[in-house]
Amino acid sequence: MGFLQVQKENKIATIQLNRPPANALSTQLIRELSEVFEELENDSEAKVILIKGEGRFFSAGADIKEFTTIDNEAEFADLGAFGQQLFDRMENYPKLIIAAIHGAALGGGLELAMACHIRLVSSDAKLGLPELQLGLIPGFAGTQRLPRFVGTAKAAEMLVTSEPISGEEAVRWGLATAAYSDAELFEKAYRLASKAAAKSSLSIRYTLELLQYAARGQYSEGAKKESEYFGKVFVSEDGQEGVQAFVEKRQPNFKN
Repeated sequence: MGFLQVQKENKIATIQLNRPPANALSTQLIRELSEVFEELENDSEAKVILIKGEGRFFSAGADIKEFTTIDNEAEFADLGAFGQQLFDRMENYPKLIIAAIHGAALGGGLELAMACHIRLVSSDAKLGLPELQLGLIPGFAGTQRLPRFVGTAKAAEMLVTSEPISGEEAVRWGLATAAYSDAELFEKAYRLASKAAAKSSLSIRYTLELLQYAARGQYSEGAKKESEYFGKVFVSEDGQEGVQAFVEKRQPNFKN
């Protein structure tokens, strides 16, 4: 991978964006991300995925210089569609994806982060969608995901002003779950990933799928599917092991 570094340890796959100086999301980087997620989906050595950026930023946005090489509407639309397909896949991915955001997640960088299931941030990180500053709009479904987390009014404010919010503000608005110092961020993210990696892959996969029903406002469909999956996990090998381990007051040994 030219712009990505992937390391697997303790059932956690860490994907590091490595495209200095700002980890801009070029077409090639997005393609590489798509390939990595394709490979990791059925990789038994990767139960949880952690995404972070090398250097000063998580990702400061799309590659604006690359935009100057695109000269027609169809190419721009195709680029947006490709990014949306990848981020939709991430949102519906069967393994937990955690974003550890330091420095900045702007434009496409924030759209990437919003496609992850959990976002942890450094306290002074900057998160925003500044595309309107360039006379553009977000292209990777940023206008659709941001209101889910911060509400329509706050999303409108962030978009029309192009002003980012801090990591601490992101936590208050629900865009991130926790803020830490730069020194703590990656340790805390890895600790969270480790807790998830200790769970059964089957229960994680079903839980992530069920959460998407809630995100779409499909309570009845989600509740019906939950009862179905509740039965499936109960009779599964891991479900039986978890119950037995609880009774015997020991840690479960899940086979995934």
